[in-house]
Amino acid sequence: MIETESEAKTETWPRLYLDDWSATQTTLHRWTQIVGKTRLALSPMQNHWWHVALYVTARGLTTSPIPTGHAAFEAEFDFIDHVLHIRTSEGETGIVPLAARSVADFYADYMSVLRSLGIDVRVRPVPSEMSDATPFPDDRVHASYDGEAVQRCWHVLVHADRALKEFRGRFLGKSSPSHFWWGGFDISCTRFSGRRAPPHPGGIPNLADYVAREAYSHECISAGWWPGTVGSPVAEPAFYAYAYPEPAGCDVAPIKPATAYYHPTMHEWILPYESVRTSATPERDLKEFLQSTYEAAADLGKWDRAALEREPLR
Repeated sequence: MIETESEAKTETWPRLYLDDWSATQTTLHRWTQIVGKTRLALSPMQNHWWHVALYVTARGLTTSPIPTGHAAFEAEFDFIDHVLHIRTSEGETGIVPLAARSVADFYADYMSVLRSLGIDVRVRPVPSEMSDATPFPDDRVHASYDGEAVQRCWHVLVHADRALKEFRGRFLGKSSPSHFWWGGFDISCTRFSGRRAPPHPGGIPNLADYVAREAYSHECISAGWWPGTVGSPVAEPAFYAYAYPEPAGCDVAPIKPATAYYHPTMHEWILPYESVRTSATPERDLKEFLQSTYEAAADLGKWDRAALEREPLR
């Protein structure tokens, strides 16, 4: 079969170095939090805060429909045309441009568009899970937008979302969707054993401890991808996996592929994105990482794998 140009592009894992777009990433991170906090404020509660996450789309990231009385609206980051679309179930629309502009300007414009559509919402206008908690209305420092870099990041999210959805399919137990967390700016999918977990210790910057305790109320194994964070112990794009609570032995458990490792500070397994991107077998490497880390954590944690997993369909 002859591969078309569009098919070749879809299969390409794009180059993405944090140093090349860190200013844009820190700005976009705050923009996604502004939109995500809208969903948090208006959506009914779900376990583990699943009601606040965003989802990957064919053009960017979306809130999915958010209820507003007898109607609904959704906000979608369109990383092809570089606009934030706001659409209501009554046919009204609004647009916020995605361009080099401050967080303060984006916040003011976004809230103004919501008001023009009759959407009344109050959010806590302060970043979560960040050491720099400058309120959104006052933040004129973060004001970068490199559209080409944003598209590369989104393309990675599309690939990661596809891989996580496929990985989720073999699990019969409780599992989260593949969803994008605007708090950490990462995409993940989480599996649960069905047993309750010890209270999470909290201590995440600018995040109330009760939020972490709800998120980790039950034993889980999570895997995902994030683009790295300046100042983080892992300041590069990477796939990750971890268990909560972490059973003894994870630090020495054998995992695949050979480029993956256990990070003692993060208490996570790490697979550098660059090693996947440049591999001759990127899809296989990622599948091996997801499966081997899950098996290591599930076996060490004594999960009932026979009851929680399905055999591959033939």
